[in-house]
Amino acid sequence: MRFQDSNQPSEAPSVLVVDDEKVIREILADFLTLEGFRVTTAADGIGALEHLDAGSFNMVISDLKMPNMGGLELLEQIQANHENVLTVIMTGFGTVETAIEAMKKGAYDYILKPFKVEEVVHIVHRGIEKQRLTSENIRLKEIISLHELSEELQATLSMNDVLVSTLSAAIHNLSCDFAAIHLRDDTTGEWRLASHSVHPDAPPGVAPSDLDVDRVLAEMEGQHAILVQAPQALEFFHTPPENLSTFLAAPLVARQRTLGILTARSSTAGVHFIEGQRKLLNMLGSRAAAAIDNAALFNNLQQTFRQTIQGLARAIEAMDKYTAGHSDRVTVYARVTAVALGETSAQVELITQAGMLHDIGKLGCHANLNKPGKLTDEEYEIFKMHPTFGRKILEPITFLQPLIPAVHSHHERWDGAGYPLGLRGEEIPRIARILSIADAYDAMTSNRAYRRSMEHNVAVSELRRCAGSQFDPGLVEAFLKGIERHRAECMSHDVPIPE
Repeated sequence: MRFQDSNQPSEAPSVLVVDDEKVIREILADFLTLEGFRVTTAADGIGALEHLDAGSFNMVISDLKMPNMGGLELLEQIQANHENVLTVIMTGFGTVETAIEAMKKGAYDYILKPFKVEEVVHIVHRGIEKQRLTSENIRLKEIISLHELSEELQATLSMNDVLVSTLSAAIHNLSCDFAAIHLRDDTTGEWRLASHSVHPDAPPGVAPSDLDVDRVLAEMEGQHAILVQAPQALEFFHTPPENLSTFLAAPLVARQRTLGILTARSSTAGVHFIEGQRKLLNMLGSRAAAAIDNAALFNNLQQTFRQTIQGLARAIEAMDKYTAGHSDRVTVYARVTAVALGETSAQVELITQAGMLHDIGKLGCHANLNKPGKLTDEEYEIFKMHPTFGRKILEPITFLQPLIPAVHSHHERWDGAGYPLGLRGEEIPRIARILSIADAYDAMTSNRAYRRSMEHNVAVSELRRCAGSQFDPGLVEAFLKGIERHRAECMSHDVPIPE
């Protein structure tokens, strides 16, 4: 179905005149042509529908009573299948009430016979101008929506946020019942439904269906969105959705590579997508593809980042068999504390990374730190340098620099008696205060070369005793809340925990 863009000056607005009286058709055609309109005529509603299906029109002027198909039935067909076409009903004086009823059903206006040609011309001009303003308003809304979507997509590198924002924009701007994004699975190479959204007012039963993505891409020829009405639209599904009436699909192409497709469909009776909506979905897909590609690249970088951190953590633990698993456990304890504090997901991730690398500075300690028995005073002074060594190790690595405050300050004390700088209270970075508690708890509940582990309850009592001196008292309470929740979850899954 094609959509007439009445805003294009290169092509005059098109009017379809429908009347079973040839004289009336010819009079209106002559005068409207002189006014600059492109005019087509039909003798009844059936002929009018043939023209509507074959071409595009801004307005239909139709007589009310005609053989084969009258004006009211034609109006219903136009409302159902050509919703951007204005309809004007012509009627005799005795059927004015019927004409008014037609306006209630969606007609733009009515003309009484016998009519004055200048009145008809005035109605046509007024209707075309209204259509132009409506079209401009739609375009303005589309531009604003695309701008808002672009800002949302630029503000995030989260794949989930990109998918949610794109689908929300599709549902809002297209008023479709269902929108979905299919992406290629990197592991299997198969297409998968990455995310979908259903309009709140969608008919019952609207749900994901088994889309034939390869068939859709073949129809697109790689680069262009497609608009297909039922029943042809059913061919794109292995299992067709119920009552499908109209279907849109746009490719997601970035760096000359097809990442997937963005689709929209409706099962609402009488709703049919138009050319303007196809173009809009194409633009949505273009913006979404770039954001999806960026998010995928970022995810790959994050994975590399995590692998690097894990490798460094393993290097630390290789130095001391007695602290094997320490970094992993501290990471868990710091993370559950951050969650208990209600930290943002980004901050939780940062605390997790810091937990893995909090002892990275031990790589710079040359003393024998894993000997059985306590360290000598000289060895302890060397050990106390590991936060500073950690800072120096991380400083040249740009993507690890956000971890420096945690690594450098996790042995500071709330009362100022810690090291290496002797910071006190809130001078100590919050992330380091969290790690300090997690580190101490694991040290107490783990076997070491010089002593056996404490029981959980004893370690908890020790943390409470030292709250306000060694540890931030508020964060101790958050840690205890988080660790109890963590222990409960471990017990429910039969995961070993310190007794």
